[in-house]
Amino acid sequence: MSGLKDYVNTHVGENREKVEYHVREILKLIGEDVEREGLIETPARVARMYEEIFAGYEIDPREVLGVTFEEDHQELVIVKDIVYFSQCEHHMAPFFGKAHIGYIPSGRIAGLSKLARLVEAVTRRLQVQERITSQIADILEEVLEPQGVIVVVEGEHMCMCARGVKKPGSKTITSAVRGTFRTDAASRAEFLSLIKE
Repeated sequence: MSGLKDYVNTHVGENREKVEYHVREILKLIGEDVEREGLIETPARVARMYEEIFAGYEIDPREVLGVTFEEDHQELVIVKDIVYFSQCEHHMAPFFGKAHIGYIPSGRIAGLSKLARLVEAVTRRLQVQERITSQIADILEEVLEPQGVIVVVEGEHMCMCARGVKKPGSKTITSAVRGTFRTDAASRAEFLSLIKE
């Protein structure tokens, strides 16, 4: 299976004219001249962008893990600094950052690139950071049945940086801890130490 970049949101494609119409109407409602040269193609560009940034609706995130492999590795596996981009479901404003995933296998592993694809599949939809973090952990726990899973997600939210309290540069950090990571402080500390390096 290839990356999520090969997927598009077909709901947008099937309703392209309606999406473009509504974008045009919103532009009018905020006081813009939709016949202005710079805005004439904006509704079509927004529709194409929506096909891409909301591609996560087209795929079951569990499926991106693909084939798993039997492997007798029972030590910590980490993929860190997975860059993601998402859209806040409260304001439809972008948020972005990095996800860090760790797990201790119990006989099955996933290809490392599949963890990055999982992040992409979960984030390319309207989301909240807390749900992203939990969904990644829950899916890994369900599919791989590891001894433990830990996920830390960092995010910078435009709905907080560019509007409202207007605090650019502030980051939100969320975590989800499953299995042995809940009770094994040494494993948690090892993960947190390694993602800081």
